[in-house]
Amino acid sequence: MSLPELREADAPPAVTAIYDALRAASGVPQVNLIWRHAAALPGVLEWVWAQARPALDSGAVAGARDRIAAQVALPMLPPAAAPDGVAALVETYNRGNLTNLAVLTAIRLRAAGVAPGPGGAPAPTGPALQAPPPLPRLDALPPALAAAARSLAARHGLSDPAVMPSLYLHLAHWPPLLEALPAILVPLFDDGALLRARDAAIAAAEAEAPGLIAALGPAPPAPPALPSFLGTLGAFTREVIPGMVPVGLALRRAIAP
Repeated sequence: MSLPELREADAPPAVTAIYDALRAASGVPQVNLIWRHAAALPGVLEWVWAQARPALDSGAVAGARDRIAAQVALPMLPPAAAPDGVAALVETYNRGNLTNLAVLTAIRLRAAGVAPGPGGAPAPTGPALQAPPPLPRLDALPPALAAAARSLAARHGLSDPAVMPSLYLHLAHWPPLLEALPAILVPLFDDGALLRARDAAIAAAEAEAPGLIAALGPAPPAPPALPSFLGTLGAFTREVIPGMVPVGLALRRAIAP
């Protein structure tokens, strides 16, 4: 079963206000799945956001985001033609995934008892990115495109095979590219390159965590659903998000003009 989530179009006013603030603080024009899942659990989105906002506003997360990206070694992909809108979408996911990996790893490790430490240099968040087209729903895709997205997700070896990385769904707006993506990503999927790059992203995020913990806001009282969410957060910060970081960074390089 897929994760429960509260999509932006379906969010009530209180959740919409947090989504708007998250987009403004990160410069990412969409709300990624782990945040939408937190919003579906009473009190959890508020618990996460109260901690994340000060670290985002201070530039601490942006600095960590850039240092994490620099630690991820990538194989060269064959050059790929990118239809209009694809490069902007990839940048949206790159910033979103790196931002979320940095700040959510810090929140997860703080909840596990990791102490704050000295932080790295902050950085500008960067200008707000272009809003992407609406995120398709997997069950609404034509069968061939749904199968292509599922096949790509399966290459990540996730512990919950029902989790669908949103980038693959979003690329269904460009069917020829989605169908060509397995061939484009062969150097990343072969010989363990994706797992090595994923593990490098995890290690870099965990090294940044103590400094980011020092920049987090106070944690509100734990909501009842928090233990379940922390289990999901562990999977997202150790599997789903860091596994998509190398995909997005490698695609950026492959579609560069």
